[in-house]
Amino acid sequence: MTALQPARPGPPAEPPPGRIPFPVVDEISRHCLRAEEPETVHIEVHLPRQPDPERLRAAFGEALLRHPRILVREAAGPWYRRRYEWQLTGTPDVDPVGFPEQGPGALERARAGALAEAPPLSVSPPVRLQVVGPSSADSSCVLVLTLNHTALDGPACLRVLATAAELYGGAAASAPLVRDPVGGPGRPGPPPPLRTGGPGRPARVAPATDVRGAGGNGLLLAELPVPRRPAGAGYTVNDQLLVATCLMIVRWNRLHGAPLRPMRITMPVDDRPRGAEMPIGNGTRLVEVGFGARECAREPGPETLAALLHRTAARTRALKSAPRPQLGHAATLLTTPALPVGIRAALTRGVRRAAAPWTSTTLLSNIGRIPYPLDFAEAGRAEAVWFSAPAAMPRGLTVTTASTQGRLHLALRWSRALLDDAAGQQLCDFFTEYLAAMAALPAVSGGDGS
Repeated sequence: MTALQPARPGPPAEPPPGRIPFPVVDEISRHCLRAEEPETVHIEVHLPRQPDPERLRAAFGEALLRHPRILVREAAGPWYRRRYEWQLTGTPDVDPVGFPEQGPGALERARAGALAEAPPLSVSPPVRLQVVGPSSADSSCVLVLTLNHTALDGPACLRVLATAAELYGGAAASAPLVRDPVGGPGRPGPPPPLRTGGPGRPARVAPATDVRGAGGNGLLLAELPVPRRPAGAGYTVNDQLLVATCLMIVRWNRLHGAPLRPMRITMPVDDRPRGAEMPIGNGTRLVEVGFGARECAREPGPETLAALLHRTAARTRALKSAPRPQLGHAATLLTTPALPVGIRAALTRGVRRAAAPWTSTTLLSNIGRIPYPLDFAEAGRAEAVWFSAPAAMPRGLTVTTASTQGRLHLALRWSRALLDDAAGQQLCDFFTEYLAAMAALPAVSGGDGS
């Protein structure tokens, strides 16, 4: 995932009214777009019943107006311009709400489209909402949102959908407009370090044996219990998810003969408020949680697993508190508007290719408990919410989690150049097994926080 950045140094000219220079993370993402691996975030919201189509379209349209920072398109300009800019449009260029043909396979087709085709940056808003259902078997409905990750992230889009739910039910009909400043989507919290675990090359996810260079992304969704934490535990659910992700990949790699290497897991951290004032854009900070090769050398027993959890908790606390540029000094340098943006794009792509072996092993994005009721009146409240993050190579695998009503909604998304559907199912089984093992740990009296 990308991050929200403060204003960049340098003496660029003032942007025209209604335009926002790309923050660092938006620009880096824009430089590295690849048609075969679209930068999409996919969100699924499952409702017990079908909402009224016209009321939903009107509510979502009004929600866009109340969060005008989502109503942007990339401003046109020559290759030699010094910045990319977002143009605030004030109103949508197109209707982002669609009602695809229903019937068998409709949800699968909507999911496939969310992974394969990003809303264009040239059209406002860079978001698509498809309403799937009800099927002939029941009256349930699924809202499938697809957003272009160069423009915004999943939590920001969910905030807009929450406003739409409030408007649909009439609870927020008199809410004041939210006006983000034109100078940027908001102020970030204090930046943490990007990574731990040393400068060496981290482990890569071993490829599945029968993958033949297929394109696009695969996806698996699962619903699990939110892992229990014993009384006195000094770690969080997020720490449990980090450890489960690490051990899942280590076990997969061991079965496929990959050499044992240290593991680094990128973890987005979101400090934004969740109310109507939430800044819209790419607002997460990125840290990298390291795991040493010795920690993963053998299958852990209960005591080893508990110690690993406490060490992970200590690392995440330190990472969140230590100051360092969000994407590192190199990203700041690459996006300084001293050279034309076309030249900076070529430099950025070259640096990314050269740095690929040092890219983290995978990304775990834990959205956490959904903070909104997502109550669509007669259509009911959301029963499940899934997110999936882009899975571009060289990582090739992302793990995304969210929770509602005491259930953990897990999404594994992978590059088909690396893994296949059978591999995704096996990884999910490993993840589930390790979460269950951690939930079964006994109560502790202090824990190993070393």
